[in-house]
Amino acid sequence: MKPEQFLDIVKRERCSAILRTNHQEAAAGAMEAAVRGGFRVIEFTLTIPGAMELIHDFSRREGVVVGAGTVLTVEEARTAVKQGAAFLVSPVVDEAVIGEALSLGASVIPGTHTPTEMLRAYRLGAQFQKLFPAPAGGPAYVKACLGPMPFLRIVPTNGVDASNAVAYLEAGAFAVGFVANLFEPADIAERRFDRIEERARQLKSTVEDYLAR
Repeated sequence: MKPEQFLDIVKRERCSAILRTNHQEAAAGAMEAAVRGGFRVIEFTLTIPGAMELIHDFSRREGVVVGAGTVLTVEEARTAVKQGAAFLVSPVVDEAVIGEALSLGASVIPGTHTPTEMLRAYRLGAQFQKLFPAPAGGPAYVKACLGPMPFLRIVPTNGVDASNAVAYLEAGAFAVGFVANLFEPADIAERRFDRIEERARQLKSTVEDYLAR
């Protein structure tokens, strides 16, 4: 998938499901629940045992765009794209990883926290700038960063939930990512996928209601 195509999808969806878990055998069921709940942009962090296999399997599903998270090396970037990842996410700004993603034709979302890191990621060619970790100011912090740099596409993930997702979007965030507030660890461990699906529907509906205003 070309980066411009991914940009169009994110512009339409404005949210993603991000899974991080140690329960390899439950990971597929958890993400399937999120997809049933309406998510079309999904991310498997590479800290999940067997993450590359999950990326490969889900990338073959029509209507779902799959990415790899916690990408820290060039080799991980290459393997993830080979397995079908359309986008690569990192917790940091790593010039080598960003450059490799671009050379592979994948979208890249490096982790940034300060305005300096955001601008550096942007100048290195990153389409989006992941906000990580969550700042104390929350949505107000995003708005402040976009004031002098409105060309940024900031994507908060850490700490985003039903109570603040719309506030982040109203502040100018390009999209938001749901992690633990979608995939509650206890639900994954106990295979309560119906709860994950219901939460996915609620979170997706929250974003869709905002977009329909």
